[in-house]
Amino acid sequence: MADFFVEFQKNLPEILRALLQHIGISAAAILLGMIVAIPVGIWLTYHEKPAKVVMAVFGVVNTIPSIVLLGAAMILLGIGYIPAVAVLFLYSLLPILRATYTGICEVSPKCIKAATGMGMSKMQMLRLVQIPLALPAIITGIRLSTIYIISWATLAAFIGGGGLGDLIWMGLQSYNFGLVFCGAIPATVLSLVVSALLNLVIKRASRHKSEEAAV
Repeated sequence: MADFFVEFQKNLPEILRALLQHIGISAAAILLGMIVAIPVGIWLTYHEKPAKVVMAVFGVVNTIPSIVLLGAAMILLGIGYIPAVAVLFLYSLLPILRATYTGICEVSPKCIKAATGMGMSKMQMLRLVQIPLALPAIITGIRLSTIYIISWATLAAFIGGGGLGDLIWMGLQSYNFGLVFCGAIPATVLSLVVSALLNLVIKRASRHKSEEAAV
């Protein structure tokens, strides 16, 4: 660990730069995943037959090794930030999609019946009842996806995407394990911090859900 502290002090500006790149790559992938997966997950709750096919397709995508997808992205899109985000975006979809679909489907029929009795349209029911009640499940999917993406973003270095993977890769090439830790430890800490923050959001959403259900 002494090597780590020496390398940490020596490379602090580079670590901060790589950390910001890592956050940027991960945040872009997760944000794009949310923009696509949440609406698609909601749409699938109204179309059960396509739901099975879509889930199966994205399940297959998630079984493809990340190195393979990164290689394909490099061939199609070149190297750098865009192919790295594109691959991570694909990996981000399934947890959010599945959580959104499951969360909406598991809303209590009593709540649906009550909303229907109040004369709500499908859109009003979705906006005022189903999404708020499914929110803890949706955020859980986002949390799971975020943890995966922060970890997988270290591989972006292989195609010039930057991030903390640069430090890990440089350390492995030079047998400088202190430098490897300079990339690996901040990535782990970042994942734990984001997970803890999203857990707090989930607890708050669950409490709000309980209050609404009681009403």
